[in-house]
Amino acid sequence: MSEQLAETLQWFPGHMKKAERLIEENLKLVDLVIEVLDARIPFSSQNPNLQKLLGEKPKLIALAKSDLASPEDTKLWLKKFHDDEISAVAVDAVKGTGIKQLIAEAKKLAEKNTHKLVKYGAKPRAARAMVIGIPNAGKSSLINRLAGINHTKIENRPGVTRAKQWIKIADGLLLLDTPGILPPKFEDQTVALKLAWTYAISDEIHDLEPMTYLLLETLAKKNPVGICERFKFSDSLPATGQELLEKIGFKRGCIRRGGILDVDKAVKLVLSEFRTGKLGKVTLDEIPANY
Repeated sequence: MSEQLAETLQWFPGHMKKAERLIEENLKLVDLVIEVLDARIPFSSQNPNLQKLLGEKPKLIALAKSDLASPEDTKLWLKKFHDDEISAVAVDAVKGTGIKQLIAEAKKLAEKNTHKLVKYGAKPRAARAMVIGIPNAGKSSLINRLAGINHTKIENRPGVTRAKQWIKIADGLLLLDTPGILPPKFEDQTVALKLAWTYAISDEIHDLEPMTYLLLETLAKKNPVGICERFKFSDSLPATGQELLEKIGFKRGCIRRGGILDVDKAVKLVLSEFRTGKLGKVTLDEIPANY
């Protein structure tokens, strides 16, 4: 799939290297780490570099944006994590689904450390969790839901949170927010492509047109009903992403003077509709065979 791209997708702004150091320096301050993954791409939204930094620190996975993912696939991913003895919860920060379970799991994972501190004479304190993840995975929305107020700056733009932030949660949980970090290099360009589709990689650094063709081809295979229902197509979908983009563009009036397709407008339309879940609930990552 990714071999059809004419470019190599890479994005590692300078602040991300600083953020890695920030995480490493502050790990000793927390009892556990909450890793926020995009439920549409539970594999691709993991950062191998962060896994190395965490070492033996207890970890809880939050499958964020679960309202945009296939419920059936989310269940399979949760089972996989649980089978591997990794605590994981699917959450929807908009509706609040999974939030209470996430808090309970975080406290449970923190108990070993907090109880040990009390045993050695320290005063009881709230559990401390560091929240990590790639850009635009849903960290800020999740933290705001946990805190019940807009403590963090939310924008649908990669790289907004750039400094550490401590947020007090009423339920005896203290969160340390950290900036979103991507790997410095993507060995698998299919992974990079999925990160670009979900806006973890900024739209400003690459050519959106071929990327959108590939997205449409993927969606046509994984969830053709979603596309047909959204755009009210009654016939079969075209074989290529380019043809499908043209069909969508003309259907939605993305037309320039002279009846020519406005490709840029059509591309932005498709990306926006996908990212907001209007093309149906879809999970792009299958569980790898050797994962």
